[in-house]
Amino acid sequence: MESMNTLNKQLEQKESLLATSQRQWWKRAVFYQIYPQSFNDENGDGIGDLKGITSKLDYLAELGVDVLWICPIFDSPMIDNGYDVADYRSVNPIFGTDADLDELIAEAGKRGMKILLDLVINHCSDRHRWFQTALEHQDSEEAGYFYFRDTDNDRPPNNWRSIFGGPAWTRTQDGRWYLHTFAKEQPDLNWENPKLRRQLYDMVNYWLDKGVGGFRVDAITFIKKDLTFASRPAEPGKLYPIDHFQNYPGIHEFLDELKRETFARYDCVTVAEAPGVSPDTFAEYAGPDGHFSMIFDFNWDHNKDVPLKNEPDSIASWRKRMFDSLLHTQKYGWSAIFLENHDQARGPDKFLDKANHHRDGVTCLATMYMLLQGSPFVYQGQELGMTNGFRGGIDEFYDVSALNQWHEGLEQGRSAEEMLRELNEYGRDNARTPFPWNAEPNAGFTTGTPWMPLHPDYPSVNAEQAQTDEESVWTFYKELIAFRKNGLWGDILAFGSFEPAYEEHPGLIAYRRRLDGQTLLVLNNFGGELMLDFGASADRRILFANGEAESTPNASLRLASYRSVVLIES
Repeated sequence: MESMNTLNKQLEQKESLLATSQRQWWKRAVFYQIYPQSFNDENGDGIGDLKGITSKLDYLAELGVDVLWICPIFDSPMIDNGYDVADYRSVNPIFGTDADLDELIAEAGKRGMKILLDLVINHCSDRHRWFQTALEHQDSEEAGYFYFRDTDNDRPPNNWRSIFGGPAWTRTQDGRWYLHTFAKEQPDLNWENPKLRRQLYDMVNYWLDKGVGGFRVDAITFIKKDLTFASRPAEPGKLYPIDHFQNYPGIHEFLDELKRETFARYDCVTVAEAPGVSPDTFAEYAGPDGHFSMIFDFNWDHNKDVPLKNEPDSIASWRKRMFDSLLHTQKYGWSAIFLENHDQARGPDKFLDKANHHRDGVTCLATMYMLLQGSPFVYQGQELGMTNGFRGGIDEFYDVSALNQWHEGLEQGRSAEEMLRELNEYGRDNARTPFPWNAEPNAGFTTGTPWMPLHPDYPSVNAEQAQTDEESVWTFYKELIAFRKNGLWGDILAFGSFEPAYEEHPGLIAYRRRLDGQTLLVLNNFGGELMLDFGASADRRILFANGEAESTPNASLRLASYRSVVLIES
């Protein structure tokens, strides 16, 4: 009797878990990130706008995406391309009007898509009314919305370095210093102040009441500070990196309140940019009762400190980081998975040797990450297979971070050639070039002068050409997204477990997705050609591939280099 009760309890728990998962609509969704300045310009001023996005909703619907994350469109001086917000409730005039945003939300809804806004609440712009009032009136309520400090000398309050380079403190005309984790034009908001928090919560609810589907939450692990503001030991001649204070003790009280006062009251999705979250605290951020629906998984994303070459040992090392993270995630919560975003180089340049920037290489990458457990994000232009461009001098860079790093690097004695090479390879401008819609002048992006130079490949790499080519990367992404959402196995890919497979092959990234007795085997060969011996009598059938593959792979399967194959096992 006891064993039967245990079995019934386990079945009830499983049914409850599946019911909860079914209600979490975003676990089935494919997300698409839009960088509005560079997506589509409707009014001809050279800058992408909201009406430009609305005019391309049919393109996005055809691709098959469900949620559109729009990078910041609030009123801003654009020092950090909108991540310096001057008014949280008004659209930046360069992107259009408040009515244009209402129209975008409504038109996306008609096509079954939701809009995600970018929520920037660690800091605001120094042009925000709050900060301007704080500068003018030291004893004002708004002065308490920021971190102001006084010193007895001309030196900053401590030796912290901002993420964009240089001291994390800037002095005002009246002698005070204010803290900024990022650029000096982005003063940090004082989350210790309950009146400030109330202002932020009311703003979040304002947008949710307007019908947005949720938020991508920017730099949220920085909102809790070390209130001693003490200097920390640093390397000789250098400042102490402020990013070491990510996820600082006490932050969860703020995040619990944020969720309780806003997100929990709506059927919305929240995706947090939360670097610094350890495995031990992952569940608090993105578990079933976590602060957010999911957080971006940066644990296995490639960066310049872990160079990836298409060699077996390098692939195996990358795979281990990826699989370790995924195995942990599935125990405790949910992640957003990605290859590209607005802050990084293009995927082919991050993950592939230049000789392999071909269709098979790019589509193998796409299959590998799109079918993992988690919510996949596609960054604009990724579906075309876009790569990095090239900039011949620092005057061709627009990103404030790149410009700051350039000057800081030269001051530290690095050569201009070295800095230029690094910024070309890893700089954020790589992902921000205007979207190539066709081969016409200015790539169909604008009738005016683009705010940033186009990628030189746009005559051959553009949406119009790709949509008419059955073998294009775009066509493959469309088919891959449709496969992920297919009614026959969409539940497996949305809710199924993740299990590594065939790790004895160092160039192979293979895994199984399982649910309710059904199994999909996903094979992605980043190494040389190999013969995979299954060594079992199970029936296998190929469901999807990025090129030619054997049709009856019961005992073994030959995989060409950069071949991806998905099989159903029974």
